[in-house]
Amino acid sequence: MANTPTQFAKKTVQSANWSEAKRRVLASYREWIRAAPEMQTMYSMPMPVSAIRTRIRREFELHRYTNKLSLVDMLLFKSHTEYQETMNFWKQTTHVMGYFKEENFRGEKRLPSNFMTGFLEGRN
Repeated sequence: MANTPTQFAKKTVQSANWSEAKRRVLASYREWIRAAPEMQTMYSMPMPVSAIRTRIRREFELHRYTNKLSLVDMLLFKSHTEYQETMNFWKQTTHVMGYFKEENFRGEKRLPSNFMTGFLEGRN
């Protein structure tokens, strides 16, 4: 866990070209992947580290084919902001678990669609 809030602070910069943007994206990805075990223990997440890493990978793959350099820079800024908030423990467990809807509480089917369905399942 971080000792000071500025431990993960970085300057906001713009990428000069695509090779620099690629380097920064890979550095951000590695940063997230390396932090997965610490995130699991900090937030007491009831899932293996491999599931956390898979979700991180899916989030990066979602924006893989972005073709505007300014948009890549904005996504990198958002990624680093999320990383800083997560690693400084500024989030609660529910905020982090929000990224794991499929693995968390039976996915979108957390609650029954109506009263009778819940009643017949034996849940309150």
